[in-house]
Amino acid sequence: MGYVDGYILPVPKKNLKAYRRLAQQAAKIWREHGALDYKECAGDDLTTKMGVPFTKHAKTKAGETVIFAYILFKSRARRDRVNAKVMKDPRIHDMCDPKDMPFDCTRMVYGGFKVLVSLP
Repeated sequence: MGYVDGYILPVPKKNLKAYRRLAQQAAKIWREHGALDYKECAGDDLTTKMGVPFTKHAKTKAGETVIFAYILFKSRARRDRVNAKVMKDPRIHDMCDPKDMPFDCTRMVYGGFKVLVSLP
């Protein structure tokens, strides 16, 4: 069925352009190393009255939006192999200067998920 790494993080709206550039580079690297799909989505309709809004869960501040993202893999074992290769890729290290990130890494929520439902 597959395996997904998913995450949400608050990003200042003024940094979305820089975040998009970073995400495009990251997507290319993950795909080169074997990820099946890579999506980064910027919050658009976040004022829902159903459930807990992403903005509340992500504790967004004024001027921030939420990024919802996922990376699809064939299996958890494949995810582990791909992520190990990505973490050794010098391009990732070049991109991830903590002093020059368009978001606060400490506020990112992340986890690995087994796919329960997948329709063709």
